[in-house]
Amino acid sequence: MTQKLAILGLVAALGLAPAAASAACYVEYKAKRDTPYALIYDVTTVSGPCTRKDAKAALTRKLKSQGLTLLKVLSVTER
Repeated sequence: MTQKLAILGLVAALGLAPAAASAACYVEYKAKRDTPYALIYDVTTVSGPCTRKDAKAALTRKLKSQGLTLLKVLSVTER
């Protein structure tokens, strides 16, 4: 009986793991564009670990492809 409960517990835990892994990482940031000059404040999602350092690296790459320069990461939130 205890073995069945342990197996059920393991199956339940594994079932919840993908939900935690798929949590979105929201980054609030300020950026700029030089030509034409513009200041941008926005919130976006990034993939990967939801730490300030990893979010900053991912966001820098994402913004660079759009012709923007990251000025500051204001907050990082995982939901």
